[in-house]
Amino acid sequence: MPSFHSGSVELSYLDEGEGDPIVLVHGFASSKNVNWAYPGWTSTLTKAARRVIALDLRGHGESTKLYDSEDYHIGTMAGDVRALMDHLNIERADMMGYSMGGRITAYLGQRSPERLRNIILGGIGMGLIEGGGPGENVASALEAASLDDVTDPVGRTFRAFADQTRSDRRALAACLRGSRRLMTRDEAAAIAVPTLIAVGTTDDIAGSASRLAEVIPGSQVLDIPNRDHMRAVGDRVYKDGVLEFLAKRP
Repeated sequence: MPSFHSGSVELSYLDEGEGDPIVLVHGFASSKNVNWAYPGWTSTLTKAARRVIALDLRGHGESTKLYDSEDYHIGTMAGDVRALMDHLNIERADMMGYSMGGRITAYLGQRSPERLRNIILGGIGMGLIEGGGPGENVASALEAASLDDVTDPVGRTFRAFADQTRSDRRALAACLRGSRRLMTRDEAAAIAVPTLIAVGTTDDIAGSASRLAEVIPGSQVLDIPNRDHMRAVGDRVYKDGVLEFLAKRP
C-alpha cells in the first residue's frame, strides 16, 4: 500500500478507481481494510464510477503508532485527512466517515467546507454532540492483560474487536483518550455541506440520527434496519442509500 507523511507521521492509504473522488475515514479500532475494503465498500464505489481514497488513521492499521493521547485530537486527525487530499492534489471530494471517522468528517464539514461536496456520517448520531459510546471503560479493557480480565460488556466488545484485527492496543487506548472532543450544538448547526446521517436502528452507541438531523440544517437520515454499531458497516441498505444520496447531489 502507498503511504505519505503528515508531519512526522507516516500514513498508509489506498487510492482505487476513477471518477469523482470520495474519501473514506474509518472508525475507532478499525482500518481502511476492515471498515471499507473487506465489507465491499471499495468495490461498490469503484463500480459506481468513483475514485475511492481511504487511509489508516494514525495509531491504526499500517500507519504510525503513537502512545501519547495528545497526538490524537480530532482536529489533528482531521488535519491528516486534509493532508492526504493535498498529497493527492484533490481540491474537493465527497467524504464518508464511520463512528470516530464520522466525528472527523463532521469536524471537516464544519471547519473546511470548501474541501467537501457532500458528507456521510455513518454510525454517528446525536452522540456527536452528547457523547456516549466507548470511553475509559474501553481504554481500560484495551490495556487489560487479556480478554478474560474484562468484565464491562462494551469494553469486551471493543477488546475482542481489537484482538481480532491484531491492533496495537496501547496506541488505541491513547487514541480513545485523546479523540473524545465533542462537537457543540452550535458547531453542528453550522455544518452547511449536504449531509446524510446513516445509523443502524439497533445501534446503541451512535445516538439518535433523527435528533442530529434536527440540528444539522437540511441533513437527511438513512435508517439501517436491524443493524447494530458493528454490523451496520457492510449492510446493503447502507450502501444503496449512500449511492442514491450521492447520485442526487451535484
